[in-house]
Amino acid sequence: MAYGTPTTPADVEAYYTRIRHGRPPTPELLEELAGRYRDIGGTSPLAQRTAAQVAALASALEAEAPGEFDVRFASKYEPPMIEEVAPGFARDAVTRVIGLVLAPHSSTMSTDQYMARARAALGAGVDFVEIGAWWAEAGFLELIAQRVLDALALVPLERRATTEVIFSAHSLPEKILATGDTYPAQLRASAEGAARLAGVTAWDLAWQSAGRTADPWIGPDILQVLRDKAAAGLTDVVSCPIGFVSDHLEVLYDIDIQAQALAHELGLHLVRTTSLNDDPAFIAVLASVVRSRA
Repeated sequence: MAYGTPTTPADVEAYYTRIRHGRPPTPELLEELAGRYRDIGGTSPLAQRTAAQVAALASALEAEAPGEFDVRFASKYEPPMIEEVAPGFARDAVTRVIGLVLAPHSSTMSTDQYMARARAALGAGVDFVEIGAWWAEAGFLELIAQRVLDALALVPLERRATTEVIFSAHSLPEKILATGDTYPAQLRASAEGAARLAGVTAWDLAWQSAGRTADPWIGPDILQVLRDKAAAGLTDVVSCPIGFVSDHLEVLYDIDIQAQALAHELGLHLVRTTSLNDDPAFIAVLASVVRSRA
């Protein structure tokens, strides 16, 4: 399962309305989001990236265990929706389903919602196995660490002493903290692990892509962190959006356009780590996650 993205520019309003739980966006909000999609080429490549990941995972599982796995994709906010796909398993007499969200960290307000919807749509006759956070799965942090090293290699040696890695993930409303949600702790632990594997001691955490709601969201926001780093005398920043596994709006706009523009304004050189997408090594990690839960 994954978040979903509008397939065409004409789908943006319906998509935005679903995200807002049936409340249509104001013309101003709609234009702002549509403008962001235009800035990255008209639509997000997330649908294609996710389709490639799903196909690659299906191929990897089939190669390792022929005929044992039936891999299907469902989206939270864009067809094919979870409620459309999940009942098909019961109709096809499947009795056990493994739920995997394409997000390495788990939260009550993100991945848990996918699972609750899938469980309800599958019905009582299906044994539903939920895969929670999988960032600690063998191989994942190694992939992140290598991408950090690849990005650092683009920074001139004479500026490495004034370079820092900023790991980031999608922010969530602060109210999750009162419930004991472990999402922030997971981000810190995964960042610490990746930094250690990369041999990096100068690193920090940031949050990004906060929603437009009245509730406060977890911070500090990456834009504020960039301002702080520039004020502290840094020359270079490696942005590692560790909470995302593919190229989409939150990476291509929020980092590559918005954060990059601010970095340029502040005199910072910003390099982003490459996304995992359907890298065979990443798909092997996902396949291992699924097999271990099966």
